[in-house]
Amino acid sequence: MIVYEDEYILGVSKPNNMLVHHAYHSRNVSDESSLLEQILLHTGLKVYPIHRLDRKTSGIILLAKQKEFVSKFQDLFTEKKIKKRYYGVVRGFSPLNQTITTPVKGRDAKIHKEAWTDLKTLENITLDIPVKPYDTSRYSLVEMYPKTGRMHQLRIHTNKISHPLIGDAKYGDKNHDIMFKDNFGFQNLFLHAGKLEFIHPFTLDKMILIAPFPKDWNLLFEKFSWKNPLQ
Repeated sequence: MIVYEDEYILGVSKPNNMLVHHAYHSRNVSDESSLLEQILLHTGLKVYPIHRLDRKTSGIILLAKQKEFVSKFQDLFTEKKIKKRYYGVVRGFSPLNQTITTPVKGRDAKIHKEAWTDLKTLENITLDIPVKPYDTSRYSLVEMYPKTGRMHQLRIHTNKISHPLIGDAKYGDKNHDIMFKDNFGFQNLFLHAGKLEFIHPFTLDKMILIAPFPKDWNLLFEKFSWKNPLQ
């Protein structure tokens, strides 16, 4: 789903469980169509990723229309001139505000690198649905501002403060994931890249790009009586 387009970039809302492009480490899912392949199929455009978005994460990603445009936009990320806003549903009642600075391993999985996430809790709920070892279950809607862009940073950071994301098979809580599947039919990772804010490096316009929440999120907002923070 294209949320923004000009002569330099596309702003696209990526679904859960879709690779941005096929790479060596993802060859085991090479039979699935990637985001770049879908865009080429539906628009005829060959585009180039400017930044990363995990396969399991939904939300906005910037793609350049020409290879020579990529570095100008990548500089915004390198120089921390782009504001990224993510949303997550986590286990338990998360802190009202917290800065998480636990180092995160790089893509080579050997060296820990500096990582910084600002987290804010927007909503809470207690459900009369037992999840071992408790008779009820508690969840929070969080807004996160990562100031660095490490691999799986938000998934690792929420786990580090004992409030893992729902639907995260690697860093999350299996019991709560099963509860969400059995009671609501939700199986996707509840992590969404909702908004990007930056100054366009070519036009100098102030950009605010928003990716609407996927279907699961909208159903959850309705069931939990939570306000959609992107509306």
